[in-house]
Order: sequence, then C-alpha cells, then structure tokens
Amino acid sequence: MSYSADHLANQFLIAMPGMLDANFAGSVIYLFDHTERGAMGLVINRPTEVDLASLFDRIELKLEITPLLEQPVYFGGPVQVERGFVLHETIPEAAYRSSLVVPGGLTMTTSKDVLEDVAIGNGPKRFLMTLGYAGWGAGQLEEEITLNGWMNVPVSQAQISDIIFDTPSSQRYERTMGHLGFDISHLSGEAGHA
Repeated sequence: MSYSADHLANQFLIAMPGMLDANFAGSVIYLFDHTERGAMGLVINRPTEVDLASLFDRIELKLEITPLLEQPVYFGGPVQVERGFVLHETIPEAAYRSSLVVPGGLTMTTSKDVLEDVAIGNGPKRFLMTLGYAGWGAGQLEEEITLNGWMNVPVSQAQISDIIFDTPSSQRYERTMGHLGFDISHLSGEAGHA
C-alpha cells in the first residue's frame, strides 16, 4: 500500500459499534497526521471535568475572556495525557513555536505560545483544547480499520469546522455519522469475509 502525507489526515475516524477499548468507544477522532510511520489524532467529543479557567490557572496564565472560562478541555486520547494539544483554524499570520498545519485542514499546536495569545485575546477564535492524543504505530490504524474498529469519514473543511467548533460535543458522533450516507447502527461490530 502506498501512502502520501495526507493518506487519512484531515478526516474523521468514528469508532464502530463493536469498539471494546473504553478509551475510544463512541468516539470521533480528527486525524491530523497519517504516514507510513503511523497516525495521530485528537478525540473531539469527550469533554472532561476540567475547564479552560482551571487549566490556565495550572499553567500560570491569566484568562479573563468570559466566554472561554467555562469552555471544557477535552480528553484527546490516552497518549501523553499530561500534555496539551490545541486544535484550531489555521491563522496564516501566526507563527507558533510548535504547530502542524494539516494540508487543507486545521492546525494542531502544542506550544504554550498559542495559549498565551488566547489569554490576551489574540489567539485563534475557534479552537478545541485537549489533554492527550490518540496514536497508532506503523500499520496499526490500517489493521484496526480492516478489523472493523474504525471507519474513516472524509468531509469538506467547512464540515470539519462545523462539527468540531459549532456542534455540541454530545452530537458530534451522530453528526459525523450522518456524512456517511447510511445508518451505522445497521453495521455489525465484527469483520466479515467473503
């Protein structure tokens, strides 16, 4: 199988009904990286009990923008759960120290400078903050898709932004599923062979 840098990047993964891993059951993941070396993404529909106000307190930043104070921090996945990941719309003039711009998609930033900008109102206007990420080694994601663990959902950039930034987290799974054109509940959780 040949790969390009964006093989499945800038797409959603939805956990199939038979997903047994509690970290991922019922989850929607935005893939921001997928190469022959593996894949990385962020779970976008699992808010935690932590809000931005308490997170900013922990990292000693003063956040005074009222609408953001109660915005939840999300469980991004089980890898590096002590580390923050900010998924945001690409800002051409911003140059954060550690960002990955997904071709045709969003930007994922891990450096504190994006949060410093958010704190003073100069950061991305639409963003999702997670702790941790989901990661797969070489060939692992492809195998899990083959075994009916995941289904990829390619959608437009406008649809990606709508689901991540404008859709309540409790509705993101169903909204993403709706782009498949069929009811996933009719699918079996087990792989079949002809």
